[in-house]
Amino acid sequence: MKKRDICVLGGTGFVGQHLVAALSSAGWHVRVLSRHRERYRELLVLPNVDVVEADILDEGVLREHFPGAAAVINLVGILNERHRGDFQVVHADLPRRIVSACQSLGVPRLLHMSALNADVAKGPSQYLRSKGEGEDAVHAADDLAVTSFRPSVIFGPGDHFFNQFACLIRASPGMLPLVCPGARFAPVYVGDVVAAFVKAMTDKSTCGQRYNLCGPAAYSLRELFEFTAAVSGRRCTVIGLPNALSAIQARVMGLLPGKPLTYDNYLSMQVDGVCAGGFPDVFGITPASIESIVPRYVARKGDPFDEIRHHARHD
Repeated sequence: MKKRDICVLGGTGFVGQHLVAALSSAGWHVRVLSRHRERYRELLVLPNVDVVEADILDEGVLREHFPGAAAVINLVGILNERHRGDFQVVHADLPRRIVSACQSLGVPRLLHMSALNADVAKGPSQYLRSKGEGEDAVHAADDLAVTSFRPSVIFGPGDHFFNQFACLIRASPGMLPLVCPGARFAPVYVGDVVAAFVKAMTDKSTCGQRYNLCGPAAYSLRELFEFTAAVSGRRCTVIGLPNALSAIQARVMGLLPGKPLTYDNYLSMQVDGVCAGGFPDVFGITPASIESIVPRYVARKGDPFDEIRHHARHD
């Protein structure tokens, strides 16, 4: 590897593909580790990008690909477990293995994707507790320059949030029950998240910091759903479910193919996904609003189940 080489884990995901493209444009040489190399040919054509088939959960494999890297970026995360213990393996155990491999090979820099409200002790859901455990683990490495990012819901072309809302709206009979309608989020644009990562690569003042990333405004889940319906040009009446029914609905939906919602997701929504302050000044970014971006990609028509089937195949 060369001086400007970066090894990216999770580079084939929603945020990852945007970030890899941005790093490539900025002149970095990017090595993306993926379990399914041939699924992501759009990355293979980018200049300065190599996609390598690898089992990222194997520390021995990480040690094969980290030597000489100027930095490692960990974007790996899951919203739902397929098997009990997946959150622990992916969000807590993997970051520890990444740190161990970086330390043994002399990799000086680690950028880590966490989540807003991640907290090993106080997180209301297993997702947030495991994210908090992983975040604390990477920052415990005193000999490694670590920066972690804690975003609210991330939106942009290819997201799993507004796109899935649009799918549900197009498939609905004109009304839809909505769990936790009062839960609040400050959606942040993927381009702004990516820009923060790229800036942090060369800004030493970000080392050792944990950054909350939010968009310019906060909305209830009901407001976000109604916004998506308006952008999609569809009428859909939202039936907000009270807390007890929301919990039941989440358990039922967690049994469906693709798990569109789980009880652990419901627990995560018991704490608002909003930031106390604005976008961190160090990055010099004015965050984009949902109103300026979302209409560009959810107004399209088509089979309402295309997006859901796509995510079920690739998750």
